[in-house]
Amino acid sequence: MVEEHDYPAAASYLNLVYAPTKVSRIISRLRAAKIVEFKAKDIFRASELSLLGVSNSHVMKDTNKIREGKSLSPLLLVRDKTNVKLVIADGYHRLCGIYQYDEDALIRAKIA
Repeated sequence: MVEEHDYPAAASYLNLVYAPTKVSRIISRLRAAKIVEFKAKDIFRASELSLLGVSNSHVMKDTNKIREGKSLSPLLLVRDKTNVKLVIADGYHRLCGIYQYDEDALIRAKIA
């Protein structure tokens, strides 16, 4: 289940990229979306982002949760059809932690 605070975090980031009315529509679609799974390496390829190192405190925290067997909140993803890439609206640190643990791991996500 997506943690409730992830939606405002996603909106905060998306407001830097898109107009507020578009962000509202995206967040509504993310709330309604079903949880799906993608491989960590595929999410990175589609997003064109760099991997954060394990020295990052947020990545380290998420990596420790994985080692302890705790589940992480699903990523919130947006298909940017204009720029033909994937936007990670929330969960970048979680993605980096999972990728460093196992790049072939299936990651739960909602995608709009």
